[in-house]
Amino acid sequence: MTTDGDALNPKLRDARAFDGVLTRRVFAFLIDYLFIGLLLIPVGLLVFLLGIVTFGLGWLLLPALGIVVALPYVAMTLGGPNQATPGMRICGLRMERLDGSRTDWLLAIVHTVLFWAFNAALTPLILLVSWFTDGKRTLHDVLLGTVIVRDDA
Repeated sequence: MTTDGDALNPKLRDARAFDGVLTRRVFAFLIDYLFIGLLLIPVGLLVFLLGIVTFGLGWLLLPALGIVVALPYVAMTLGGPNQATPGMRICGLRMERLDGSRTDWLLAIVHTVLFWAFNAALTPLILLVSWFTDGKRTLHDVLLGTVIVRDDA
């Protein structure tokens, strides 16, 4: 039986890959949600116009607007070739899978949904898990076999 540390790729064993990751992750989160907020403006306008054309029926989409914008944003960026959202790229981070395979769009969506589910249940205490895991992984990282590393390491 291997320990969690043995499961890491050899390229992820370097401690420099995790230096300052938690702080960078928080800033990446804030940057990404600023971008998502900005994307909500044109999408919200489209839904508003759709509501006018459909005599108000289109406005039923408004409560789900955040999800409709955020999940494709995460799927296309975190699940894309860079394996990082724009906020993560600005902060010099990327997601890696412990088995070395690429992050796909489905894993990116599940990662985000688990983040929000755990955040709703445990508040920001999910970050405390990272103090006790190798690679400073949060609870959803541990469950999905992922790790966030510095892109420059």
